[in-house]
Amino acid sequence: MIARFGRPLVKSSSLSASNPLTCFARFSTTKHTLSSRESPSSVHAQQKRSWLPPYAPVGVAAALENAESSAPAESTLLEKEFSLADRVALVSGANRGLGLEMAMALLEVGSRAVYCVDLPRTPGEEWNKVQQYISRMSGKGRLEYIAADVRDQNAMWKIGEQIGEKEGRLDTCIAAAGILRPDFDCLQYPAETFSEVMGINVNGVLYTAQAAGRQMERFGNGGSIILVASMSGSITNMHQKWVPYNTSKSAVLQMGRSMACELASRRIRVNTLSPGYIYTTLTGQFLDSQPGLLENWSAQNPTGRLGRPDELRGAVAWLASDASTYCTGSDIIVDGGHRAW
Repeated sequence: MIARFGRPLVKSSSLSASNPLTCFARFSTTKHTLSSRESPSSVHAQQKRSWLPPYAPVGVAAALENAESSAPAESTLLEKEFSLADRVALVSGANRGLGLEMAMALLEVGSRAVYCVDLPRTPGEEWNKVQQYISRMSGKGRLEYIAADVRDQNAMWKIGEQIGEKEGRLDTCIAAAGILRPDFDCLQYPAETFSEVMGINVNGVLYTAQAAGRQMERFGNGGSIILVASMSGSITNMHQKWVPYNTSKSAVLQMGRSMACELASRRIRVNTLSPGYIYTTLTGQFLDSQPGLLENWSAQNPTGRLGRPDELRGAVAWLASDASTYCTGSDIIVDGGHRAW
């Protein structure tokens, strides 16, 4: 076996039936010995080094565990790993747009209740239609609405506490509230507008994550926190004067990584989701008022088009579920290949 830079990982003379395979990871000082008689996918081996869900074993481990059984085998990937059955979620910015799309996705994969937090005193027409549509789905949970300003830390914490008291748990959080203000020269950008963007896109994201994370810790079930960032957090949008927006999304990326490291020991995962150009109410404000901009943005990625809000549903369902239990501190990019160019 040859590692990078041409250095051997294992000497060929050291391999034999009586000598278990011994590997040294690159830059690691820990020696790992794997028994030649036990598969690393066995339940026993997994229990020694990992937390297992209550429905384990799954995958190859399930096959090994039931190798001698003649009972019908059952698939678990969609029914268990991707299922959010009986779980409760908090989604900010969910009166419309991406937040509402994500809230609906959480219900469709089994959540008992999804609480949508947004600034309007009452939900809009789009939200009401989605709630009615969900109510016609057999066996799906509840879509609830709470009016609040994500910049108010105390209010957000109280919302988390109220959800915890009512539901007895809080498992999923999506911090999707965000704003984008018109182009403005960076040397002339008004302090008030800059503070407004940062207040919602950064402070509001933190307070939303705190509101849910405190309840996840309270009930001890772990959980998944998804912070909605943007490709604008790691690139500069061509010809757009978006210094505060881009700055805020870069902050969200680092916030996600930092929180992930702090909360991993509490089984709370934190990841960021970075969409590319998605046609929503937010982006539509710019596109519809500037002829040719839609074509310009579409040409900036290999797919030659903007994304749809529903094209984020799969990523959200994966991040929220047990299918991604080893994913934390990561940024999931869904941008039609924009950054590949």
